[in-house]
Amino acid sequence: MGNTKTEIRFFTVPQWKKEENYLRGQHKNGWEFVCVNGFCLYHFRKCEPKDVVYQLDYNPDSISHKNEYVQMFCDCGWEYMQNYAGYSYFRKAACDMDGKEEGIFCDDASRLDMMKRVFKGRMIPLVLIFFLVVIPQMVMQSQVHTAFNQGLLAVFCIMFVLYLATFLLFAVPFWNYYKSAHKK
Repeated sequence: MGNTKTEIRFFTVPQWKKEENYLRGQHKNGWEFVCVNGFCLYHFRKCEPKDVVYQLDYNPDSISHKNEYVQMFCDCGWEYMQNYAGYSYFRKAACDMDGKEEGIFCDDASRLDMMKRVFKGRMIPLVLIFFLVVIPQMVMQSQVHTAFNQGLLAVFCIMFVLYLATFLLFAVPFWNYYKSAHKK
């Protein structure tokens, strides 16, 4: 029983680096990442503490050509773990990196391309729902003054705030990374 553990962790779309660091920290503490599933359920098994670098790539198209996609990373020494919610998980022992920290992305432009794929795959659908459902519903519900409609208006106002927060949580890190990648 003490050889496995499950933790619930939630990482937003732009928090990929935080998730990578979380998985690396767990491995350093003797908990090897096995998989993530369900609603952010991270599964680990007991192991010898070791410095292992974890990397995530957002590429929902990778499933259509999974063998070539995974082989490309395996050829560079990365172990493929799984796909989850559009992200592919890879890991590699830090001691196998010839003394330098390397990633699955060779440059800032590649990482920026991944962030653009995240934007297209995750943010564009949210923007469409926001402008085609949430805002029109707020306007419609505000024009009818029954208790039911006022309740719906409250729900859509909450959705409005959540959507704006989601957009900001993605836009600010994306913009900062975009600026830093273009300074170099």
